[in-house]
Amino acid sequence: MAEEKKAQSFGFGQRSSLLSMAVPLYACYLCHPTHRYDQGSFKMLTNKATEANNMKPLPLYQKALCGLTAGAIGACVGSPAFLALIRMQADATLPVALHPNYSNAFHALYRIVSDEGVLALCMNSSAAELPARMAIYEQFHHISRSGDAFDDGNDSTIVPSDVRQKNKAEYISRNQVEPSISDQETNKPSNMIQRRLAQNREAARKCRLRKKAYVQQLESSHLKLAQLEQELERARQQGVYLSGAPDAGSFGLPTTVNSGITAFEMEYAHWIEEQNRQICELRTILQAHITDINLRILVESGLNHYCNLFRMKADAAKADVFYLISGIWRTSAERFFHWIGGFRPSEILNVVVPQIEPLTDQQHLEVCNLRQSSLQTEDALSQGVDKLQQSLAEGVASDLCSGNFRAQMVDVIDKLEALENFVSQADHLRQQTLQQMVRILTTRQAARGFLAMGEYFHRLRALSSLWGARPRESA
Repeated sequence: MAEEKKAQSFGFGQRSSLLSMAVPLYACYLCHPTHRYDQGSFKMLTNKATEANNMKPLPLYQKALCGLTAGAIGACVGSPAFLALIRMQADATLPVALHPNYSNAFHALYRIVSDEGVLALCMNSSAAELPARMAIYEQFHHISRSGDAFDDGNDSTIVPSDVRQKNKAEYISRNQVEPSISDQETNKPSNMIQRRLAQNREAARKCRLRKKAYVQQLESSHLKLAQLEQELERARQQGVYLSGAPDAGSFGLPTTVNSGITAFEMEYAHWIEEQNRQICELRTILQAHITDINLRILVESGLNHYCNLFRMKADAAKADVFYLISGIWRTSAERFFHWIGGFRPSEILNVVVPQIEPLTDQQHLEVCNLRQSSLQTEDALSQGVDKLQQSLAEGVASDLCSGNFRAQMVDVIDKLEALENFVSQADHLRQQTLQQMVRILTTRQAARGFLAMGEYFHRLRALSSLWGARPRESA
């Protein structure tokens, strides 16, 4: 009765006494420590043999061979491990003098091999019984599956062919579905690799385009630089500007070309062209109503453009400060408003503010404070230049009747170095005024302010051209 209850728990029923014999064998097999290795190897070997046998059930002798092979594999792995487990558990029951003192499983295996030999690892005799148990269990399991096809009242031992064909078709369909799932799992990494490769190709293409644009920009800059050098050399040969020609001629000295002033004139001509281009771009973009981000880029570009002008003027002042402060590099109408080498910051505020209204109360207050501080600084610089001019006049006019003026000229030249400082301070005031104006106004107001300032200087230059080309009456 005990064996019959065990058979019912495994689902075999009470059809045959042979089936009940598989239950204790199977329980004994599960209790063995190497059943995991044997079971996996046995399933793999029987599946391979079934595929080689055209998916037909294996005979008992082939199952026995598969069981022997799987048992050998399991014994090689499980028996030494099980032996080491038993030895380490029995270590605590031995007297202290007989303790092997195993530190771990690998140390136990090493001591067993060194003290008793390699054959001592195979002393687990129950491992040799597992192959037969697995083969017998598999045979009984096949018989039980075949018995499920019988009805309760049918005593026939023949399984219908349609049932066998149905079971075989289901088995084949399962084997066909499983590879398809595994194929999908295998294709997942390949699809990810393909996406990564596509992303890498796209990134490489963009990198090549950026590199190409950078190379083209370098080539165009190189051509512009070569053209500028050629124009500079041509101007030097032709003697466009003769620094201090009347003074040199009075002493009988040869006239020389001031390369610093010639370079400034050419750079200033390019600066005028760039300013005209920026004016057209600002006018177009303001009419298109683009975002403030793009306007901010143009405002910063316009501010940097004026900073470049101040840098060029600083280099020109070192070459010849009289040339720069006289304003002969500007048009006649611009020279009418000329102040210490450039424009008055307060004048620009008077021109720009009406074009950017309405202003908030806070903006109006800050603009008024900026205009007031600019006027105060302009007055201070103008007074300093007037004092310097008076000091130079006194130095040149001292001891006129003696005929010896070299000592006086040395003192005057030392005082002229202060004139460069006045020009530098005036340009610094202009730059600070523009930066404060950009800070106070919004992005769109600052863009309109730069447009108004550029258009103002453009109209002054146009006025000079029109005045020079006006019709004159004959004398």
